[in-house]
Amino acid sequence: MKNVFLFLLLLAAVFRTTASQGQDTLHITVRHATTNQPIPGATVLIIGTTNGAVTDTAGNAQLRLPTAGSYKIRASAVSFLSVTQTINLPISDTIRFALETSEEALEEVTVSSTRSGRTVADEPTRVEVIDGEELDEKANMQPANIAVILRESPGIQVQQTSVMSANATFRIQGLDGRYTQLLQDGLPLYSGFSSGLSLMQVPPLNLKQVEVVKGCQSTLYGSGAIAGLVNLVTKEPTRQRDLSFLINGTSALGLDLNGYYAQRNDKIGITLYATRNLQRAFDPNHDQFSDLPQTARTTLQPKLFWYPNATMTVSAGLIWSNEQRTGGYLPTIRNESATGYTEANDSRRLATQFRLEKRFTNDAVLTVKNSYSSFNRAIVLPDYRFDGLQHSSFTELSYFKHQPKSDWIVGLNVWTDGFRDNSPQSTFADPSVYRQSIVGVFVQNTLTLSEHLSLETGLRGDVVTTRVGGTTDSDSPKAFLLPRFSLLYHATEHWSSRLGGGLGYKAPTLFTEDAERLSFRGVNLRSIQSNQTESSIGLNWDINYRTELGNETTLSINQLFFYTQLNRLTVLSPQTDGYAFRTAAGHLNTRGFETNVRLVYHDIHAFLGYSFIDTQRRYDNLTGMIPLTAKHRLYFTTLYETDKLKTGFEAFYSGQQQRTDGSITRSYWTMGYMIERKWSFGSIFINFENFLDVRQSRFEPMVRGTPTQPTFVTDIYAPTDGRIINGGIKLKL
Repeated sequence: MKNVFLFLLLLAAVFRTTASQGQDTLHITVRHATTNQPIPGATVLIIGTTNGAVTDTAGNAQLRLPTAGSYKIRASAVSFLSVTQTINLPISDTIRFALETSEEALEEVTVSSTRSGRTVADEPTRVEVIDGEELDEKANMQPANIAVILRESPGIQVQQTSVMSANATFRIQGLDGRYTQLLQDGLPLYSGFSSGLSLMQVPPLNLKQVEVVKGCQSTLYGSGAIAGLVNLVTKEPTRQRDLSFLINGTSALGLDLNGYYAQRNDKIGITLYATRNLQRAFDPNHDQFSDLPQTARTTLQPKLFWYPNATMTVSAGLIWSNEQRTGGYLPTIRNESATGYTEANDSRRLATQFRLEKRFTNDAVLTVKNSYSSFNRAIVLPDYRFDGLQHSSFTELSYFKHQPKSDWIVGLNVWTDGFRDNSPQSTFADPSVYRQSIVGVFVQNTLTLSEHLSLETGLRGDVVTTRVGGTTDSDSPKAFLLPRFSLLYHATEHWSSRLGGGLGYKAPTLFTEDAERLSFRGVNLRSIQSNQTESSIGLNWDINYRTELGNETTLSINQLFFYTQLNRLTVLSPQTDGYAFRTAAGHLNTRGFETNVRLVYHDIHAFLGYSFIDTQRRYDNLTGMIPLTAKHRLYFTTLYETDKLKTGFEAFYSGQQQRTDGSITRSYWTMGYMIERKWSFGSIFINFENFLDVRQSRFEPMVRGTPTQPTFVTDIYAPTDGRIINGGIKLKL
């Protein structure tokens, strides 16, 4: 944080000078095309920039623009067709937008992950956006965490790593979770030691949208963005107060209490999100061992926004969570006299977020952002305890410049990460396992080559320093140069295509799926070496088709092909006294395709998705598929929504998977149904999740042995919790 304040002091003089420069204020009004009523909350944006505003209750907005030039301005609002106008400055008249209602118009969504301020359709990098409407539907299914949001997205697999504690990670295009960055508002918070719990600890009800970028994204995000990134974009305060509550209960003995408040005035805005999630140990297969752990979690996320003038925004937020999670033998969990095996995960997270954005008169934006995270976690077994503390930070300074034909982004960021082993069995005098720092500089250009063709290119240079405690390992810095490109071709109004690729890398880490699955027991943490850096090369190509069949039907089809090769893999190998990290000889490659079809007709939304993922090992004389990765997955969802009713059905197919011992699992289907009745003040809902009661315990025993010395199934490839019915109340005050 000290670096951030130094930046502010250095830039203060620049801001004062800029504020005195002349600007033209463009007055805009947005109204209903039929009734001429004002439309509050409409978004007004200069296309190709981040310069935008939101209309007030009278439908009015103001934009500060340069004194001369030609601009395209778009006005959009939920349930209205977007309208774009071309204007030439200077101009003194108010620009008027008349929006027509469209029950099924697909809203043009601006993405933040690429930082270009462009919409999904105009962005050369392929971005999948899960919008607020879909997030609201998923929250009905599982308001406690974001696992269901990612699990039901094509090409993404949520992989459970523990039978007792239900810890889970996620894979994009068949690659382990450590190759994907999980961000919140573009800031890294959920990685390393916390990655095994992150999906289960992030509540979704304060999210505006989720952005998924598949394929190498190392230009802006550096280490660990080999498979892609998931950016959780939170809501921002508006002038209209947002006060909402959600109460949810489940047949699996769970209870979720959520509250969200947001509002702003001319100078100050605030958001406050609070959750309390409770889950009793649940045993649907009656083997006396939990399939859902007993959980108690409290999360608080306050955030303050300051708007000192029309061209500057400052925000600062805090994330605090405390969770106790215990699975195992039910009589022991319930404090009965019986003695049995339990597995506990106690964790505490404290994180800060800071962001300053200054918009200049020359269509430029300067951004300073910082995050700091402290994550403490203890894994407690009857005869073993692993206790660790991870400190990490991220600071970035970036500059965005819009020009008529191109957009430039240049920046510098610094990552730090460190882990301390506080376990009682540790024999090292220095508890520090490793300390890592990454300094990176990057430049990205998005160039409009013609009316049909856009090219995005990027180059990043990183210097990585890893110091491993308790060894004589060299801490000499390692340098990496990472180019990337994305090409967008608009063939016609209906057809477009993207081609992209680049190089990536993953800095040395001891937080892998294999280590998490072992609860780090017997793992020599100091076996990680500073030269154990993984590298990659990847390529993506997709084809898009979108058409409107009359005024009431919209059809869109996306076909994606991908290939990624990983070199110098870090693997965990058995030793005479446990396990150690080493660099494998050979490589791993993943290839395949995704097919996505979306049809909107009147009040009915239907989605069909299929993914084929072929992930092959080509290292250490191992061949064949990576275990626990289904080649074939099929997704089908449909949603019917009116002003008073929302109802949906979903079906998911997972094909056969290979176990770690080479045997093949069975394929399975899961299905769900949800219905919600809405009023102006809120709604009530009920959801039947996995109503066919598909669970792995129906195929094989999950636990063998005695209550005190059980053995658990090694590979989890199917749901373990089975059929769950949940329902609740939403209130908007």
